[in-house]
Amino acid sequence: MRRRTTRLLASAVALLLLLALVLHLLLQPQRVASFVLGALGDALGLEITAGGGAEYGLRGTPRLTVRDVVAREPGAATPLLRARRVHVSVPWSTVRSRGAVLDITRIEIDAPVLDLPALQHWLASRPPGESRIPAISDGLVVSDGRIDGDGWRVDDLALSLPRLYADQRVDGRASGRFGAGDFSLHFNLAAAMTRPAMESGIAIIGPVTASSGDWALPARLRLSAAPLRSGDDGIRSTRLRASLAGRYESGDTRLPFAFALTSPMLLRGGTLALAPAFVALRGEGLVPQLDAHGALAWGRRLLLELDGRMADWPDAWPALPPPIGDSDAPLPFALRYLGRGNLADIAQLHVQHERTDFDARFRLPDITAWMANGAAGSPVPPLSGRFSTPALDISGAHLEGVEVEIEDVPTTDAPP
Repeated sequence: MRRRTTRLLASAVALLLLLALVLHLLLQPQRVASFVLGALGDALGLEITAGGGAEYGLRGTPRLTVRDVVAREPGAATPLLRARRVHVSVPWSTVRSRGAVLDITRIEIDAPVLDLPALQHWLASRPPGESRIPAISDGLVVSDGRIDGDGWRVDDLALSLPRLYADQRVDGRASGRFGAGDFSLHFNLAAAMTRPAMESGIAIIGPVTASSGDWALPARLRLSAAPLRSGDDGIRSTRLRASLAGRYESGDTRLPFAFALTSPMLLRGGTLALAPAFVALRGEGLVPQLDAHGALAWGRRLLLELDGRMADWPDAWPALPPPIGDSDAPLPFALRYLGRGNLADIAQLHVQHERTDFDARFRLPDITAWMANGAAGSPVPPLSGRFSTPALDISGAHLEGVEVEIEDVPTTDAPP
């Protein structure tokens, strides 16, 4: 009897030791991380791995921290997401529901790199269905992030959301630098969105600074869009309103201005399209006062098609000869541009006054530099074009049937 009891006790101890060993192996942080990431990847149709260390905890709220995270479509060469560290904590209700309840306590993501084309390819492959917005009670924080687009990228991206609930207003902040070629846009913005689960509206406000080469344009942005809809065809808004108040800076030149825009909006595939767009520009000195309508699109290239009226010919511009210069009537114009986002490629401008026509091709940085220097070196601006008018008074002479051609810049765009 004693021998049998001893054998049973020994067997029980061995079983406990074996169970302890199994639990130890199963509950190692790296194994827990692999299990969780594998289950998440299977649900999303992604391969998700964590090459760095992992930590987890169950006291208080379940939490998991993984490092060197990579997520990609199976077989894809380019990951859609990489991150140096991802930390997630969830309430026990999410664990007990096995994800049926999408409640999250906090998310922290360090140094993520998001490849937008890869992300869009994965999203296009997902089966249709109702998406659920998770609730985040203690905030989302993204630091030192990057987004790689098609010909552009966002660096030094920082995002913060104190909380997120589908049926409540959301407030957040975003900062970073958008870059495309030699054009860059620094931003530090505060944003607010009405209930995300509904057809929400968004408002954005804060400082932005655009720059390229030897010019910069610091301004304060105010933007609102409502209602905001997201679907397979992109993000849409039937009414976007934006305004900029700032100044153009180049060398010693400072040109204050105010700009306003109203338009429907479509953001799809990394391209922002605004049409039909209504714009207004007000300024001093070299900046004209104008109102126009047309279309704008910004992706790998910038498209501008504007038709409008200039209130008057700015006094700081070279004076127009009579009889054109004697008129106070608004000047109809048409502006066309397709090229790099820094406006360094060739634009086309048509200005008409009664029977007088002026067609020009120019590069905006050249014109701005010429005007800022007081037309130094040449009384004729750096442009190519054709000017025609039935009659012209110049230097005391009256001319009829005047046609003038100017050739000063190439007639084709530089490569983007």
